[in-house]
Amino acid sequence: METRVNYLLLATAMLGTFFSGTASRIFNISMPTVAHSLGTDLIGISWALLAYQLSNIGLSLIFGRLADIWGREKIFALGFIVFSVSSLLCGLSQNVMQLIAARFLQGIGGAMIQSSSRALAADAVPEQLGGRAQGYMTTAHHTGFLLGPSIGGLTIDYLSWRWTFFFLVPLGLVGSLLAFTNLKRQPMPTQRQPIDYMGAALLFAATTTLIFLFDRRSLEIFGPQSKIALAIVFAGCLYGLIAYEKRVESPFLNLSLFKIRLFSFSAVSLLIISTCYTIQFFLLPFYMQNVLHLTPSFIGFLFMVPPIMTVMLAPLSGHLADRLGPRLPASFGICFMTGSLLVGLFFQPNSHWLLPTLMIALGAITNGIFNPANSKAMISMMPREHRGFATAVNHVLFSGGSVVGVAVGGFIMTAAFEYHTGLAGIGLTTDIPAGFVSALNTTFLLTVGLSLVGLATSIARGGRTS
Repeated sequence: METRVNYLLLATAMLGTFFSGTASRIFNISMPTVAHSLGTDLIGISWALLAYQLSNIGLSLIFGRLADIWGREKIFALGFIVFSVSSLLCGLSQNVMQLIAARFLQGIGGAMIQSSSRALAADAVPEQLGGRAQGYMTTAHHTGFLLGPSIGGLTIDYLSWRWTFFFLVPLGLVGSLLAFTNLKRQPMPTQRQPIDYMGAALLFAATTTLIFLFDRRSLEIFGPQSKIALAIVFAGCLYGLIAYEKRVESPFLNLSLFKIRLFSFSAVSLLIISTCYTIQFFLLPFYMQNVLHLTPSFIGFLFMVPPIMTVMLAPLSGHLADRLGPRLPASFGICFMTGSLLVGLFFQPNSHWLLPTLMIALGAITNGIFNPANSKAMISMMPREHRGFATAVNHVLFSGGSVVGVAVGGFIMTAAFEYHTGLAGIGLTTDIPAGFVSALNTTFLLTVGLSLVGLATSIARGGRTS
């Protein structure tokens, strides 16, 4: 068994996840400025956001599997190059169509990086240090989350929105250089399996259709009547994928991996907690700004708490996962999510700002404790030849939970708002504070139940040998 730590590989993997976290937050904060500069509206700039999401989430599983076949360092290094070139093209875009195309290409680069990064961190250390490696990865990712808005804001104020993309180019080139340097030190796969192209196509079709189905921006673009058609297409693609992959000799989607209880139950827990976390942080700003009348700058200051606490707690969680196994710290982290959501049951139209701050803090503790331990269970404890795919599943479920959380949170809030106000067909608004807060209480109550399901699946994953 390998007992040495490959510090170069670990540092490169951390740079990749820091790079991804920074890039996502930089674009989010620059969207209004970009839209104004390119003469487009909210729908147009939403396509730029959706284009990245489609290629990034839709292709992650494919690149994760290719990384297992062709070599993770190679896919990772090429991902940095693709991301750097696409970032340059984003900065040079003269209209929104060029930006959308460049963002789609940028999502491909992001998928190549994110589908390999945590697997490379697991490969860089011996198995008994896998939790700590995942803790460092979570720290690096959320450090990017923390610094991204500041870097983006300063760049827009003193240079131009284009430099928010140009800034990523040299960082990506450094990452590719480090990855290629490490590639020369690693043995390449000696036996390559055939590529299941049909399985890859069906997988991409099913994943992207699911994104369209749940993403609120796509429904605004295509209209709510598209839901039924998208649901039918998704069901057909999913059925075709499962039926085909059961017959093929070398399937692209290895369904047998989901028979590993430690992996499958950890995956379900991640999807549930990501959904709960998104519901919470999607709805809180509306309550804090439009009901409690807190200033945006003060709210922004409070929302710096989650990445800071995550950065502080992630290494500790990884250490505990190595000592105790991932089940205990991951389940303990979910308990904080349940407690955070319970705080929302006490929200009133005139609550003190400390109450939502308590919710933010408890949710941040969940993120810091749950993610490293759960990632160890999903990735570091998997066979090496499947870690790329496991990393991709981790990324897709985390990102997919964000999409599902916004859709589910918006649906529950709208239905609860109509129920509590007695006004059928009324749009969700904070102009009726009592009705909005009652709907918020109901939404958080139902989300508590969802978090308890996540706690049950986390406990049911079993111990180290499951």
